[in-house]
Amino acid sequence: MNDTPGWAAPGSAPSDGQNGQEPPASGPSQPADQPGQTGTPPSGPGPKWSKEQPPPAQWPAPGGPQGAPPQAPPPPPPGPGWGGQPPTGPGGYGGPGGYGPGPGGYGPGPGQYGGPGGYGYGPGPGGHPGWGGGWGGPPPAAKPGVIPLRPLGVGEILDGAVSTMRTYWRTVLGISLTVAVVTQIAVILLQGLVLDNSTTADTLNDPDATVDELTRALGDTVIGSGAVLLITLLGTIVATALLTTVTSRAVLGKSVTTAEAWSDARPQLLKLLGLTLLLPLIASAAVVVGILPGILLGLAGGGDGAVALAALGGLAGGLVALWLMIRFSLASPALMLEKQGILKSLTRSTKLVRGSWWRVFGIQLLATIIANIVASIIVIPFAVLASAVSGNGMSSFLDAGAGDLGWTFLVVSGIGSVIGAMLTFPITAGVTVLLYIDQRIRREALDLDLARAAGVQGYGTGVPGPTPGS
Repeated sequence: MNDTPGWAAPGSAPSDGQNGQEPPASGPSQPADQPGQTGTPPSGPGPKWSKEQPPPAQWPAPGGPQGAPPQAPPPPPPGPGWGGQPPTGPGGYGGPGGYGPGPGGYGPGPGQYGGPGGYGYGPGPGGHPGWGGGWGGPPPAAKPGVIPLRPLGVGEILDGAVSTMRTYWRTVLGISLTVAVVTQIAVILLQGLVLDNSTTADTLNDPDATVDELTRALGDTVIGSGAVLLITLLGTIVATALLTTVTSRAVLGKSVTTAEAWSDARPQLLKLLGLTLLLPLIASAAVVVGILPGILLGLAGGGDGAVALAALGGLAGGLVALWLMIRFSLASPALMLEKQGILKSLTRSTKLVRGSWWRVFGIQLLATIIANIVASIIVIPFAVLASAVSGNGMSSFLDAGAGDLGWTFLVVSGIGSVIGAMLTFPITAGVTVLLYIDQRIRREALDLDLARAAGVQGYGTGVPGPTPGS
C-alpha cells in the first residue's frame, strides 16, 4: 500500500514481490506492525489466524461475500472549490495513489473514479456527472451593490434603477424633489406672470384675425413653450448629473450624500448642458436636411410633388435623427463618469452602442414608456383636480391654452408635476447609467475594475471570491 494521504484504489497496488502471482503455500503473513515480526515473514500463520486466507492485495470489501470482486471505497466529499484542477505529484492529490490522474488515483484511468470501469464521479464512460466541473454550476457573480457584476438583462437594469431609488431613497428622492420643486416654481411663475395665455388663445380662436396677429400669437406661443422647455431641460440636466453619481456609487454598494454628488458633478455641468443642447440640434439638422429637397422643389414650382418629396424626406430625416439619438444616448454618463469632453463623449457612446443599437433602443424605449406611465398616473388626477377647484371645468384640462388658467390651476397641477418628476427622474437617469455600465462590462470587462473598487477579493483570478449581496 502507498503511504499517501489519499485513498488508494483496491487491487491496484499488489504486495511487494507478488505482482499478481499465486501466493506462497505458507499463506499471508501477519500485519507488519506486529511486534517482533518486521522484516522476516513467519513460516506459518499465527495461532489465531484462519488457515484459509485470501491472497494478498485481493481482500474483499468489508461486509462483502467471500470471493466477491473488489469494491471501491466511497469517494471523498467535495471540499471548497471542488471541480478545479487538483495538485499533482507523488503522494499528492494528483499523483500515484492520490485523487488525480495516475495509478490508484481518483482521476482518469482504468479502474479509477473517472475512467473506464470506475465509478466515474466526473466525465468518462460509466461516470456519474456531478462532482466534476458541472457540480452546482459556476459560482454566482459578485454583487456588491444594486447589480451583479456581469452582463445584465433588461429586467436587471430596470430592477437596478428601482433598487437604487429604494436603497438610497434619502439621497435620490432628495435630489429629485429639490430639482423638481425649483423647476416647477420657475415654470409656474413664468406662466402666471409673463405668459399671457388668454390673449394668445383669443387671437388664435378669432376667425377674423389678420395674418400679422396670428403670426404674433404663434410666435408668443413658441417663445413661451420654449422658455418652459428650457427651464425643464435645465432641471433635467442637474438631476441627471447628480443621479449619475449616485447610481455609479450604488453599483459599488457605496452611499453618497447630496453634497458629495454635487461636488463630483459640478465641474461637468456646463459640458453636460452643451451636450444636452447639441443633441436636439443634431436631430433637427437631420430632419431639415431630409425636407430640404422638397422645400427647394416647392420654391421652383413643384406643386404636389414638392409636398410629397418633403414628407418623404422628413420621414427619412426623422429615422436618421432617431438612429443618431440612440447612438449618442450613452454620451451623458460617459461625460459624467469618465470626465470626458463633449465630442469625446459622443465618440465613446458611438463605440459602446455599435452592434447593440436595437438592444439599447428597446431598453431606452421601455424605460421611457414606464416613466411616462408613472408620471401620467400621478399628473392626470392632479390636473383634473386643478380643473375642478379652479372653476374652469374640464376646458382648462383639455386645452391648457384656452383662456387664463389661474393661480389655483397652476399650483395644484404643479404639485402633481413635482411628484411625477420626483419619481421619473431616478428611473430614466438610473436606466441610462446602468445601460452604460452594462455595455462597458460586455465590451471592456469593466466588472473587473468595479470588483476591485468594491473590494471583492479574488474576483477574476479563477478563485471564487465572496459574493456580498448576491
